[in-house]
Amino acid sequence: MQRKLLGRTGVSVSALCFGTMCFGGNADEAESARLYAACRDAGIDFFDCANVYNAGRAEEILGRLMAHERDALVITSKVGSGTGNSRRAIMREVEGSLRRLGTDRIDIYFLHQFDPDTRVEDSLRALDDLVRAGKVLYLGASNWAAWQIALALGTQVREGLAMFDVLQPMYNLLKRQAEVEILPLAQDRDLAVIPYNPVAGGVLTGKYLQPGSNRGRLDELDFYASRYGADWIPKVVAEFVALAGRIGAHPVTLANAWVARHPAVTAPIIGARNVEQLQPALKAADYALSDEDYAAISALVPAPPPAHDRTETVR
Repeated sequence: MQRKLLGRTGVSVSALCFGTMCFGGNADEAESARLYAACRDAGIDFFDCANVYNAGRAEEILGRLMAHERDALVITSKVGSGTGNSRRAIMREVEGSLRRLGTDRIDIYFLHQFDPDTRVEDSLRALDDLVRAGKVLYLGASNWAAWQIALALGTQVREGLAMFDVLQPMYNLLKRQAEVEILPLAQDRDLAVIPYNPVAGGVLTGKYLQPGSNRGRLDELDFYASRYGADWIPKVVAEFVALAGRIGAHPVTLANAWVARHPAVTAPIIGARNVEQLQPALKAADYALSDEDYAAISALVPAPPPAHDRTETVR
């Protein structure tokens, strides 16, 4: 599998990251072990997790699976979803994650979302303390707007604090907002980007277009139905699946390869409930997406307008 540098950290990671949100949920421990083994066999050494995934069970399972090879892996976790980003929450939650993962450090620790009720300086100083203590090696932000990321980076420079090195936005063919400011910011600041939802929660497979089909996350999670329930989406998905058929690639492979093709992206976060679902995602790492096919896929959904909403040339 191809490898990528993680921003300016000097750390090399696999070109795909596996998201463990299914561990202890849709995938029981036995299936989680099969998924983990398939990822390792394919060359993945990058695993994304969070303290809230299945009430901590994902971290516990990942911890047991990786115990024999901890030093060979790059592991992430997160804090902030449901707890906020206060110093109290960060210090409490990191200890819980370390215990569940069975490790003495977390390679990348994300603030899972921006917390408007906590001074950003307080959150960033708490994270800096964790880096200085060796409990966390690198820092990141997930689900933050570009202005929030810029605010944090400026604060970190001004205060001499450990910097954000990794961003984790939502990004797929149906959700391209990250192209407006987040991905350009990452490129300008040499930040790694590991986008989640590259297959739009399974929507881009086209499986939900079938009458009477099990709609998976769209039925199980209200926020997925809201995220991918717009009236225009089924038409685009049908066109994408048809295009994948003409190209001769699995829609999952193509969706992940399209995300990975953006120059700001380090490694898409792939996911699956079982090993069978995982196989086409694994192929994306070495899939050669041509310029023509990339352009054809991109044309299915208009790119969002620039942040200033002006497209004419300024002289």
